[in-house]
Amino acid sequence: MKLDYIFISGFVLAFLFFVIALFQVLLSLGYPLGEYAMGGYYKVLPHKLRIVSVFNALILLFMSIVILEHVEVLTVFHLSFTNTIVWVFTLFLGLNTIANLLSTSRKEKYTMTPLSSIAFVLSLVIAIS
Repeated sequence: MKLDYIFISGFVLAFLFFVIALFQVLLSLGYPLGEYAMGGYYKVLPHKLRIVSVFNALILLFMSIVILEHVEVLTVFHLSFTNTIVWVFTLFLGLNTIANLLSTSRKEKYTMTPLSSIAFVLSLVIAIS
């Protein structure tokens, strides 16, 4: 097992991805949470954006698995390419944090920016290790 803080960072990051994936599922089911996502233009997402939310949830679950494999919480899939993917996640999370910060939706800006910032820092700590 890697260093304890890397293990804990990976576990927290994977949990955060899982929670956001659940949020995306709720969006895809038509719950009125759209003001917290995708620019905050809709209270309930239209059908096309609900489909995007399904894909977002699947990507986030994949990200959780890769992070858990990378920090050796999971050793089921034996993914050999996790280091590269973690750096891709880190870059994406950095860009996502900037996009959330620039959102015109106050709800998205003040809810998702802190979440994506925390995810970015955790991912960066894991990637650097």
